[in-house]
Amino acid sequence: MERRRRSLPLIAAAAAFLVVAAMPYPGEAATPLRKDYYDKSCSNLEAIVREEVARKINETVVTIPATLRLVFHDCMVGGCDAAVLIASKNYDAEKDAEDNESLAGDGFDTINRVKTAVERSCPGVVSCADIIQLAARDVVFLSKGPYWSVELGRRDSLVSRASDVKGKLPDPDMHVKELSPLFQRSGFSPDDMVALSGAHTVGFAHCTRFLKRLYNYSSSTPTDPSFNPDYAQQLKQACPPNVSKTIAVNMDPVSPITFDNKYYTNLQYRLGLFTSDQVLYTDGATKEIVDKFAGNQKEFFDAFVAAMIKLGRLGVKTGNDGEIRKVCTAFNH
Repeated sequence: MERRRRSLPLIAAAAAFLVVAAMPYPGEAATPLRKDYYDKSCSNLEAIVREEVARKINETVVTIPATLRLVFHDCMVGGCDAAVLIASKNYDAEKDAEDNESLAGDGFDTINRVKTAVERSCPGVVSCADIIQLAARDVVFLSKGPYWSVELGRRDSLVSRASDVKGKLPDPDMHVKELSPLFQRSGFSPDDMVALSGAHTVGFAHCTRFLKRLYNYSSSTPTDPSFNPDYAQQLKQACPPNVSKTIAVNMDPVSPITFDNKYYTNLQYRLGLFTSDQVLYTDGATKEIVDKFAGNQKEFFDAFVAAMIKLGRLGVKTGNDGEIRKVCTAFNH
């Protein structure tokens, strides 16, 4: 454990973080998406996206988790339709919901930059919903994670309501018995759920999101006993009880900007930051999956790719449904 203790750097920062099948699953579109959807209408699309994403990552590594998290928050609420990107003057769009308040601005900025670059080459052709998917794949790949061919052909939503978000996204304090039904409703298996949770191998989380585990776990036990004691002590140093809402720490204390399977080995050492992370190892229903991914990074990568493809099919709009937005933050009308 001594060597492990020395390898747990905690970076406090004013940053936010961070959070797949041939047959249709519940919520998936019946109309299939296609990997070659833009081959004729915007043949250089993937090169444009990759260049802009790489440029943004070079400016700040927060781009990686912030962009990846947008996929999950978009698709789990009404489908993969870029509704989460809409900026409302009345602050009543999806991004204004309480569960989306922690989404980092760098994720939105990444998508907006990519959309601007794509519009210069292929005006009115590529949806913001597809750009989210491509940019997320690229931040994973550029942080040493797996690469996959993204299915394309989504259209953008015509509505975005904060009221649609409640109950659709996992909470940091959830246990497996609460997480499983949430994922199952969208057709995800336990392997999918644990694989998607592995997105926490990159990024940051605000101290206020897990402060209860450090200081107010129960009346008799202030600190959650499932925490590694050394890790809990380091977290307390970075996140005192009166910590500012802007202060954040690494989700993965070992390799926070590398997409790898360290998230799962961290859980084995009781280094899960959220309750919803650590319970994946303490609950017998998911422990073996964590062990599998911890012991074989390729197994994790393969499962993550499959889960991301499945996630990208949820509730998509195709054909004449929806629109291709001119800018990602506003409807065309």
